[in-house]
Amino acid sequence: MARLDALTAGESHGPALVSIVSGMPAGVPIDLDLLNAELRRRQAGYGRGGRQRLETDSATILTGVRRSHSTGAPITLHIPNRDSRLDDLTRTPPIHTPRPGHADLAGSIKYLTTDCRDTLERASARETASRVACGALARSLLAPLGIEVFAFVRSIHQARTDIAITEANWKSLLPTRDASDTFCPDPAATAKQVDAIHAAKVDKTTVGGIIEAHVFGLPPGLGSTMHWFDKLDARLACAVMGIQAIKGVQIGLGFDATTRFGHEVHDPITFDPARRNDHTLGYIRPTNNAGGTEGGMTNGAPLVIQAAMKPISTLLRGMPSVDLTTNTAAPSAYERSDVAAVAAASVVLENVVAFEVCRALREKFGGDSLREVLAQRDTYLTLARTLPTQQADIT
Repeated sequence: MARLDALTAGESHGPALVSIVSGMPAGVPIDLDLLNAELRRRQAGYGRGGRQRLETDSATILTGVRRSHSTGAPITLHIPNRDSRLDDLTRTPPIHTPRPGHADLAGSIKYLTTDCRDTLERASARETASRVACGALARSLLAPLGIEVFAFVRSIHQARTDIAITEANWKSLLPTRDASDTFCPDPAATAKQVDAIHAAKVDKTTVGGIIEAHVFGLPPGLGSTMHWFDKLDARLACAVMGIQAIKGVQIGLGFDATTRFGHEVHDPITFDPARRNDHTLGYIRPTNNAGGTEGGMTNGAPLVIQAAMKPISTLLRGMPSVDLTTNTAAPSAYERSDVAAVAAASVVLENVVAFEVCRALREKFGGDSLREVLAQRDTYLTLARTLPTQQADIT
């Protein structure tokens, strides 16, 4: 079975972040410009901290690509860290007062130390640069298959947009999203979100929000219902929950489905012969409450996934904590940090979702080259379109 996998390594302030992506078929045009554009977007957004002025992320491809196309070998991505300060004790002294909401206390206890430094550096969201790079790389394969991903900020604190994202309008919203200080495709909501972040900054606190991703062009049948760990929605939930500060994930209606009756939740199925030759195979839903998955598999509708990001746990005002060397009360430690990183998290969401979708696609269609992947995808869709005739012949 062909698989797409990524191994990432590197400390938050170490020499570099390095990722190795295996399973990319040969002959895929690798869009390094998209990859680096996504890395720049991850550093943007109103409310980001001082570190973003130190790092200007860009990736170098060390292996697996020749003449801008994949060779079939593992692809190695290298993202340098320009803020290498871990060994300078004057700049990175031990931290003995853990921050509530961070990995500091649990990690210090786990590794039997009173210094939170090693845990907090490894737990830093800096490593999401690697995941963004890997996801952007995966999108180089999704694009020739007509699969596209769009993520944005739905809300920050109480400032929310109710804009509807559809297959027909999302491309027209891209310029507005990218011009927004909060990556929200609604200018009125953006202004309110900026105000909320500014108020938090003045109050020396932080804010979180809701981010949302849509995937278009997915054929039915990616993922599996055979094993719980192969269900696409379960794998997506795991990948998204793995983003730092994410505390909740939902697909489609999610928790709102619990307040409705079954006939109000489940999406009716219709058949449109005019769309038989597109990725839906003609099976159309007037609603998409399921968010594009049923039984752990894509159903042909757009994938819709939301994630809730808590406020950043490093507060300028500090919070009540304990000095681990004495177990006496002390305010939590503070180092430069973001007031809000919701916009950046939406970029991470977009790319980790792209990577998991690409993994499922590789498992479904296999192939050692892009031509073979496309041929096997086309064969699958052709067989699916003749299913009623085949079934009649069998029975």
